[in-house]
Amino acid sequence: MKPSVETRTPTPVKIIIAGGFGVGKTTAVSSISEITPLRTEAAITTVSEDVDRTAHVPDKTTTTVALDFGCITIDDDVKLYLFGTPGQDRFGFMWRDLALGALGALVIVDTRRIDDCYPAVDYFEKTGLPFVVAVNLFEGKLSHAQADIRWALAIGDHVPLITFDARVKLSVRDALLTVLRTTLARVTSPQGHDR
Repeated sequence: MKPSVETRTPTPVKIIIAGGFGVGKTTAVSSISEITPLRTEAAITTVSEDVDRTAHVPDKTTTTVALDFGCITIDDDVKLYLFGTPGQDRFGFMWRDLALGALGALVIVDTRRIDDCYPAVDYFEKTGLPFVVAVNLFEGKLSHAQADIRWALAIGDHVPLITFDARVKLSVRDALLTVLRTTLARVTSPQGHDR
């Protein structure tokens, strides 16, 4: 008789992917998810073009109206469940429910429209949820110095500021691992709850 092999179920960890309209949230979830991601995309209408400020993303024809969902197994111990928020202010009422039970957040920034990420940064600062700011490298380049971005967002040094490419799986993985490390450091730090 063969000895039974005990299989462990990885611990589920909820991570929020947030940011403004068209910054790469859906792309990031799609790039890394090991399942076909759930997307709630709707066509951008002529009515919403003025509201959604599509000038910097003229090729964008759809927008998330509820959430994006995907998951990725990090190792035998951890499986990340990714919840991408809608980027428009009019869907802000959903954020509290989406963030419930999350251990951390990745706030994606497009430096061409940096003010679009203020609501996400403000939200996570107010709720105290650990977060990482990730500048999406559109066209593969960083258009502003990281110190200038940190100043523009008015985030302290305790908030990691990284660059990544939402289209590249390994880049998204590294960004998510930064969120996990940030959360772990916050939980294990004696003054972690004071930030």
